[in-house]
Amino acid sequence: MKAHWTLGPGPVSPGLRIGLLGGSFDPAHGGHLYVSKIALRALKLDYVWWLVSPGNPLKRIPDALAVRLARARNAALDARIIVTDVEARLGTRYTIDSVTALQKRFAQVHFVWLMGSDNLEKFSQWRRWQALAARIPLAVVRRPGSVLASLHAPLARRIGVSRRLGPAPSLVVLDGPRSFESSTDLRERALGAAAEAMLNLTP
Repeated sequence: MKAHWTLGPGPVSPGLRIGLLGGSFDPAHGGHLYVSKIALRALKLDYVWWLVSPGNPLKRIPDALAVRLARARNAALDARIIVTDVEARLGTRYTIDSVTALQKRFAQVHFVWLMGSDNLEKFSQWRRWQALAARIPLAVVRRPGSVLASLHAPLARRIGVSRRLGPAPSLVVLDGPRSFESSTDLRERALGAAAEAMLNLTP
C-alpha cells in the first residue's frame, strides 16, 4: 500500500462518527443515497463519506474518476454526505488498505463501514475480508433482492449479527423503505436509450 499524507474531505474533529460508503459509483444513484440516509439516522452518524474508488477490482473498468465524482456530488443531496476521491489521494486500491490508512490518518474519528445487503453477499470475495471485519464496525442496509443476505453470508456466519453496533468485529443490519436502484440497472438503461436514439437517427 502506498499511503500519502492527506487532508480530510470534511470535518475530522475528535469523537465524530463517520460512515464510509465505498464503490465505483458508476453512476451514483438513489440506492447510495438511501443507504446513507438510513445509516445517518439509525446510527446517529455525523457524516457519510462516499469513497469514489479509482477502480473496483471486482468490476469492469469504470468511467473517468472526475466524471464519477461530479455525478456523485449531484446525487448526494445532503450536506452530511461528502463525496471524496481520498482513495486516489491515499494511493489505495483495496478496502482493507483504505480503511487502515484512514484509521491511522484520522485516529480521533469513529469510522463505520456501510454497504447494501447486495454487497454483503459478495463480501467474502474482498481482499482480506476477515481482517477488514476485525478493523471496523460494519452496517448493512437491506436492499431488494438480497434481504436474506444477513442470514447466510459468510461474514454473518463468522461474526454474527448484533442488535446494536459495537466495536469491531460488529455487524448490524438496518432496514427501511427499500430503494430498487442500482448502478448496473442505470448503466443498462442508459445504453438502451443510446441504442434506441441511434436507431431513430437511421434514415
